[in-house]
Amino acid sequence: MKSHSAARTLVVLLLLTTLGILLQGYHPGAEDDGVYLSAIKKDLNPALYPHDSDFFMLQLQATGFDNLIAGSVRLTHLPIGVVLLGWQFVSTFLLLWGCWRISCRCFGEATAQWAAVATVAVLLTLPVAGAALYLTDQYLHPRALATAIVLAAVAAVLDHKRILAAVLLAAAFLVHPLMAAFGISYCVLLAWNQPPVSTMPMAFLMLPLGWIFEPTSPAWQQAAHTRDYYYLSRWEWYEWLGILAPLFLLWWFRRIATAKGSRVLARMTSRLVLFGCLQFAVALVIMLTPALDRMRSFQPMRYLHLLYLLFVLFAGGLIGQRILRTHIVRWLLLFVPLALGMFIAQRQTFSATEHMEWPGQSSRNEWLQAFAWVRQNTPADAMFALDPYYMQRPGEDFHSFRALAERSALADYAKDPAVATQVPRLAARWQREVGAQEGWQHFQSADFQRLRNEFGVNWVILERPGVNGLTCPYENRALLVCRIE
Repeated sequence: MKSHSAARTLVVLLLLTTLGILLQGYHPGAEDDGVYLSAIKKDLNPALYPHDSDFFMLQLQATGFDNLIAGSVRLTHLPIGVVLLGWQFVSTFLLLWGCWRISCRCFGEATAQWAAVATVAVLLTLPVAGAALYLTDQYLHPRALATAIVLAAVAAVLDHKRILAAVLLAAAFLVHPLMAAFGISYCVLLAWNQPPVSTMPMAFLMLPLGWIFEPTSPAWQQAAHTRDYYYLSRWEWYEWLGILAPLFLLWWFRRIATAKGSRVLARMTSRLVLFGCLQFAVALVIMLTPALDRMRSFQPMRYLHLLYLLFVLFAGGLIGQRILRTHIVRWLLLFVPLALGMFIAQRQTFSATEHMEWPGQSSRNEWLQAFAWVRQNTPADAMFALDPYYMQRPGEDFHSFRALAERSALADYAKDPAVATQVPRLAARWQREVGAQEGWQHFQSADFQRLRNEFGVNWVILERPGVNGLTCPYENRALLVCRIE
């Protein structure tokens, strides 16, 4: 009987994992994957990126994620695209499995347990207020795998298996240190009977990290000011609402759980409120204290990721427990519009690209077509330049040139400044390279020759109509790939 129940649980989790990925879409090489995918490819082929690997390899020194994925490619001998999609599925499955294990400890009814997990599966691309995050990304990101491990640690804490929890949190730290740090904070609060509110989170600030207090450079400041989520003064009112409203709702959840005698749910929600308040206080200290300016790049508001994930899980469980129950029509009335809304939002976000970018599939996105031509027809040591705002251009859909073309490029203004704030030694280089590309839309042959002389740029990608005087061996309806000679 138990094996039958376990098999049924596995099947449902596999179906929810598939549903979640199909709703959120799959876009390898998009957004932050410009860092992670480039690093994985560099690990597999050290000849790649001879000019600019610092813009992604230095940031990954604190994690073994790229080595894990590259190692699995070598071990399986499968194409990298297949391995990445496989890991995306595994990460999502493990995250939902962790959600299910926690829901089983919080809710006695099977309908509530599965409603909780289904809500998370449908809302995988729910934005986290002001933190520039989703619950999970539309590509393989170490945050999803680390969060899945953190959820397993939370379940271990609930089961009073603290050694196992510590091992799991250490593993999460090796995958994504920041997410693991927030997981450690919540697990400590969950494990303590009476957590010392005044000392636990602030102890982090007492570590001997003197470099944090070093004055920032003008180049670092310029890079930091491209990240709105580093500055609370730039948050919109609805983002502030997104910080505070979940705390009040979680406190309400606690009262419901207490009234129904659900001790685990009451404990988890009350400690999650405490976690949110403490982490927000730490974030305020960091983000409002000039002497701690360098710590902005640690993104202290990203504690909201774990808080939102658990909030969605508990909300879904309570809805299943109190409203959905075994009424199929109610389940459909909730989840069909919710799923449809999430799907439409993703199609609008990646409107010029296939919803599922399957491995080996040719893309209808003209930017990605140009990147594929570059990958197949230019030397590995080529140095490219393209509009520093190219990821934000119409039809580009936030895809990374480095990750998909597998070639070096001058620094951009979309993602590279985030890396420059994480690794301050890169800030001056970032500032110099993006400064050299100012006025890109009006560049002529002489400007490209200047980039060649100063940075060794020997190829450029231009939007039509292009520039006279350049040899362009590839073109499509939107772009030209041109050689600087």
